[in-house]
Amino acid sequence: MTEKAFEPVTPGEILLEEFLRPMKISQYRLAKTIAVSPRRINEIVHGKRRITPETGVRISKALGMSERFFLDLQLDYDLAMEKDAHQAEIDAITPLVA
Repeated sequence: MTEKAFEPVTPGEILLEEFLRPMKISQYRLAKTIAVSPRRINEIVHGKRRITPETGVRISKALGMSERFFLDLQLDYDLAMEKDAHQAEIDAITPLVA
């Protein structure tokens, strides 16, 4: 088995590094703007909470992104983590259709 080349980046890290910091928007300000608790944003930024559809749509609206942007980031992250955790089992599956 080969070692991973890199650890997937969490959607929260992208939110922080690509949006909040460059735009000088605090986690608190984002939370208040989208009517969620500051704790929710903090947990997302620190990789302790997933971005749900409800939160993702709100963040996207506040930051001028497509509705799916943060949801797609979360999905990509979840898929990478799932494949990493269960790749051997996935590889062992024989397709039922050609």
